[in-house]
Amino acid sequence: MTSSETQDVRRVLVIAHTGREAARDVAAQFCRSLHAHGILLRLLEDEADDLDLGIEGVEVVKATAEAGADCELAVVIGGDGTILRAAELARECGTPLLGVNLGHVGFLAEAESDDVDITIDAIVHRRYTAEERLTIDVSVYHDKELVASTWALNEASVEKAARERMIEVVVEVDGRPLSRWGCDGVVCATPTGSTAYNFSAGGPIVWPGVEALLLVPISAHALFARPLVVAPSSVLAVEVIARTDGSGVLWCDGRRTVELPPGARIEVRRGRVPVRLVRLHQAPFTDRLVAKFDLPVAGWRGAAERRRRSENGDGGAHRA
Repeated sequence: MTSSETQDVRRVLVIAHTGREAARDVAAQFCRSLHAHGILLRLLEDEADDLDLGIEGVEVVKATAEAGADCELAVVIGGDGTILRAAELARECGTPLLGVNLGHVGFLAEAESDDVDITIDAIVHRRYTAEERLTIDVSVYHDKELVASTWALNEASVEKAARERMIEVVVEVDGRPLSRWGCDGVVCATPTGSTAYNFSAGGPIVWPGVEALLLVPISAHALFARPLVVAPSSVLAVEVIARTDGSGVLWCDGRRTVELPPGARIEVRRGRVPVRLVRLHQAPFTDRLVAKFDLPVAGWRGAAERRRRSENGDGGAHRA
């Protein structure tokens, strides 16, 4: 095969929450339609049997960081948890993720399960863009030795290991101590993760286009325990106080964990490699917030102007 022929080959990785019947049905619909349009399919080894497509020429690969290599995008069918799993398989090779929501809020997803035909048409005709989302790299030290390295798209959270006991931590920003807290934990989040655990912990919602790192204490027993937004170049550090009985656990995106003994130090900095998310619509993030959280906007005076523009053919409302 020549280089020009290689460039003409279109290949899509399909990842699904195959434990759910609805996800299997939608995945099968995507696969059969994309195959009918001459697009090569790639499936994960542990999902191929569950889908049982009966389509010839399907590539089956192991669930590794190279699973998305040479794919123009990865279609991810499920909730945000499935998209976070897919990010582990597509981040290093730069494959964009197109989330099809079967969950509840589904903030990371771009399409809903009842938009399958529209979404397939957009893929076939390449009517989509990809945007880069900031990630965080996380390092864990103990006795000044690096004991673990990982990353996150949404957040890294340092949490207490025992329900009945707080964790004692000192928080540091850019090499300078900020405060000591007895708390349930500390969340270090990205703008993408600001609508996830950060949101539940009382942190601010940050628009995806803003480059920043977030730090939010969870149930801290302290006078100063406010959410912080710092520069993307900053380095956040959380140290588990050595002279206490409390130990902790590090969670990254709710998927990867590291045990944290007293004296452990966790450093969080801007990630070396971003995650690319597919966008089908250029709707403002405000509209996405309103739609996902079902926010009340009745009474907004701009609605009349928007209707007038729509009636005059000047452009209708943006889709969330």
